[in-house]
Amino acid sequence: MARPLKIAVQMDPIETINIDADSTFALMLAAQTRGHALWHYEVRHLSLTEGVLKEGAHREQRLRAMARPVTVRRERGNHFSFGPPQILDLGGMDAILMRQDPPFDMAYITATHMLEHIHRDDGRGGPLVVNHPASVRNAPEKLLVTHFPELMPPTMVTWDVDAIRGFRAIHKDIVVKPLFGNGGAGVFLIRHDDPNLNALLEMHFARSREPLMIQRYEPAVRQGDKRIILIDGEPAGAINRVPAAGEARSNMHVGGRPERSGLTARDREICAAIGPLLKAQGLIFVGIDVIGDWLTEINVTSPTGIQEVGRFDGVDLAARIIEVIETKVGA
Repeated sequence: MARPLKIAVQMDPIETINIDADSTFALMLAAQTRGHALWHYEVRHLSLTEGVLKEGAHREQRLRAMARPVTVRRERGNHFSFGPPQILDLGGMDAILMRQDPPFDMAYITATHMLEHIHRDDGRGGPLVVNHPASVRNAPEKLLVTHFPELMPPTMVTWDVDAIRGFRAIHKDIVVKPLFGNGGAGVFLIRHDDPNLNALLEMHFARSREPLMIQRYEPAVRQGDKRIILIDGEPAGAINRVPAAGEARSNMHVGGRPERSGLTARDREICAAIGPLLKAQGLIFVGIDVIGDWLTEINVTSPTGIQEVGRFDGVDLAARIIEVIETKVGA
């Protein structure tokens, strides 16, 4: 067993989570079981301030948070206990789990910049931030995947309405996604003859300056959208998420049904292609989405699915992630 670590968890309010599905809760429970101490805070509690070293000649940035020690337990309605709040110097932690949910907006990006001040990197001391804050910032899920065009279905990222119409003319049925959304929110299946495309585009661009991702619709999604978990670049487990009747989205937030799933030869080919990059960039806990033979997203911000994999396959992926953190902190 590794030495006890001090782990701060940056997440959304712990009061609201579903302990039977939430991956952050599983990580916290695994860390606690392995003897590590936990603190909880929300992004809104972060402060980046100047500190003065003892000699008084040099100022440095200190990242602090109003945090509370936390104990977790698998009891519905009684799944956590807080200690008294305290100002926590995050630079003194061994590890920080960056687990707040998107949207991947400027607030999210600002938090990655703040954490980058203390993340251990290039031999520098400090806590290990999981996932690497700069890599998360540079790899939002619907953009990192575009570096692997040979693995993707036909895809376009654009503001250009005429280009979107031309894409649909070629590929017929398309899926329209907000670039920085999550949980299936704002995702639309637009058929080749659907008259609502123009209205949808007008509505989006009237409200947002962000481009859209357009992908060819893959009918294989009716058999499921596979979530594969990679830990430090290696595939560790998978579940298949089957859309509800009358629904084009398979996300479990919108009624997708999880099913047991193994890895096909194509799945392993995809993982082998992207795994080295994920590992090199410090993206320790990643969930990718595969429909049929095609990689559609690489989720690095707050991936989910480890509890569902555990229920089907009997593997504790949360413990494996914590073991990787222990090894990297020890190194």
